[in-house]
Amino acid sequence: MMNPFDLVKNMQNLQGQMEKMKEELGEMTATGSSGGNMVQVTLNGKFEMLGIKIDPIAVDPRDVPMLQDLIVAASHDAMEKVQELIKQKSGSLFGGMNIPGLNL
Repeated sequence: MMNPFDLVKNMQNLQGQMEKMKEELGEMTATGSSGGNMVQVTLNGKFEMLGIKIDPIAVDPRDVPMLQDLIVAASHDAMEKVQELIKQKSGSLFGGMNIPGLNL
């Protein structure tokens, strides 16, 4: 049985680590792409879009829906990469602790 004081101490420590993680999320970036790098989207760890690059070859006024699809696909790719980065960071943060409701 864990001592209640140890539990409080651990929670305070965890809270400090979570604050640090929030800062790191703003600093980490991941770039997703689609269409053979015709469209690239860069997100930070908070899933905020930092930038988008579109190869002029992908800009066809007769096929705007294709460009829209490429942007969506690149955004999804970037989101998956950010989620993977977060998983890696949080895995080391929690050190294998089994926290209910947190799938790491």
